[in-house]
Amino acid sequence: MPVEVKFCGLTRDADTAVAAALGASYVGVIFAESPRRVEPRVATAVLAPARGRAKTVGVFGKTSVESLATVAAEASLDVVQLHGDPSPGIVERVRPFFAGEVWAVIRIDGTELPAESVALLSVADAVVLDTKVAGQLGGTGTAFDWNAVARSLDRRRVRARIVLAGGLTPENVAQAVRTMAPDVVDVSSGVESAPGIKDHARMRAFRDAVQRPGESSE
Repeated sequence: MPVEVKFCGLTRDADTAVAAALGASYVGVIFAESPRRVEPRVATAVLAPARGRAKTVGVFGKTSVESLATVAAEASLDVVQLHGDPSPGIVERVRPFFAGEVWAVIRIDGTELPAESVALLSVADAVVLDTKVAGQLGGTGTAFDWNAVARSLDRRRVRARIVLAGGLTPENVAQAVRTMAPDVVDVSSGVESAPGIKDHARMRAFRDAVQRPGESSE
């Protein structure tokens, strides 16, 4: 199956329109603390150009399930992405309140998946592999060791889809796809001219690199 693309950290409807035109499978907004954070009523407008063309994702930090469900309904989300080192129990608690997909972020500090990853890989619809950086949830522009983590990931035991994030750019995403073989690649800062402001040429270059991973941009 072709690798799908998710453009995240969107703050402008014009950028979402470009993401949809480029064939992105997912478009994301951030409700957690971040320079790219948007309010739910703003998120609805930001995501509008992708309705019916890409699935909409909301990124949440540590918050109550009830609050998450309220925001997800207001923004008409298809996917909720749980940051803040969620436990398998949190994923299960969200499901009765949200009918869409539940993704869990696994933040990697070192060369192996954390021990708790096994349980998350069995309960979440997808796991987002991101780099752990102190004091930040994501959007750091920092990559982890793809080769080492790929060796520690037993895909035969994985129920969840694999979403690769953390430091991806048009220049390195082809190598990341060849190394990790993810289902989805997730980019935010790697295609920006400033936090929350997407560079449309870099968005296109990222999409093109994902579609042709055999061709190196290095």
